[in-house]
Amino acid sequence: MSNQLAALDRAMRFFPESADTEIGNSMSRKYKPRNPTVVPASYPVLPSQVFENVAIFQQFDVDTLFFIFYYQQGTYQQYLAARELKKKAWRFHKKYFTWFQRHEEPKVTTDDYEQGTYLYFDYALKDYETGWCQRIKTDFTFEYQYLEDELQ
Repeated sequence: MSNQLAALDRAMRFFPESADTEIGNSMSRKYKPRNPTVVPASYPVLPSQVFENVAIFQQFDVDTLFFIFYYQQGTYQQYLAARELKKKAWRFHKKYFTWFQRHEEPKVTTDDYEQGTYLYFDYALKDYETGWCQRIKTDFTFEYQYLEDELQ
């Protein structure tokens, strides 16, 4: 019983608010800059409202969506980018924190995993020569327990 109460208490700390939904009033969310700094008066102080529009994300290519996903963490824009990537048949792997897409139909499929050749997005930018590109991984086993399937 105490384990259930502890789990319920943890869940309540992350309970969604109405502002977390698309229907929630986006105007009530106040912008708080991550790294506030003094800028010239000609520099925009608030982000453009165009990035609150769900439809604009359908027009972005996958590289732009990956950029938004990895560099706007914890924002509504990250959610919209993830949702659009999922619509484009990309699947997020929770263990490796990266996006995969089937390159071909899996060679093996079970209730727990599928194995085959996948395209994945290498977000690790070690230097200007490697990373931040799409790569192919052959004979990869994608275990369904690591599949992020919460997005609609």
